[in-house]
Amino acid sequence: MDYYHIWCGLKAGVRDTDFSDAAHGYFAHLKSEGLIAGYRITRRKLGLGPSHLPEWHLIIETEGLGQLDDAFSKVSSRSDPVEGFHHAVNSLVDEIFFALYRDFPDPGRQRGEERF
Repeated sequence: MDYYHIWCGLKAGVRDTDFSDAAHGYFAHLKSEGLIAGYRITRRKLGLGPSHLPEWHLIIETEGLGQLDDAFSKVSSRSDPVEGFHHAVNSLVDEIFFALYRDFPDPGRQRGEERF
């Protein structure tokens, strides 16, 4: 499983529930289309976390880079209905950072080839 991490803040005046509703709608649409395996929408709690990362943390789960590439291709087409979902989220955020992680060890990892 691959995990596409997104950290973001909200633009001034954006209600947290409006953002959460839009993000759930967007990710649920991608999942219903088979473009992602799952997702999580989380928010920093009690102010705990690195100060350089924004308050919101979204995680998209994919069953490999092929599925993630298919999702990116669909979203980058900028065609409806996915463009409407994407814009509904993207228009609310600022200060955004991305990262890509994987389960480890993954199925392709060969034992005995460790580097130190």
